Amino acid sequence: MINAQQAQAIHELYSNVIRTIGDIAYDSDDKEVAYDINAVNAKVAQNEQAQATAKASALAKLTALGLTQDEIKALIG
Repeated sequence: MINAQQAQAIHELYSNVIRTIGDIAYDSDDKEVAYDINAVNAKVAQNEQAQATAKASALAKLTALGLTQDEIKALIG
């Protein structure tokens, strides 16, 4: 069973995929679309790294603006 991050990656990598159910991806004609799970997992890792980088950049910018760690924590939870 694929998870939500893998489903998102499948949609990003395979533009013809319109939905996923279980481990199966489908196109607009309800035909199965074959996908490379290794490429999907690599895309998930890439997306996670991009998100971590963006978060670190945002935190650095907030710190540079003079916000304290407590203020930043109050903003982002």
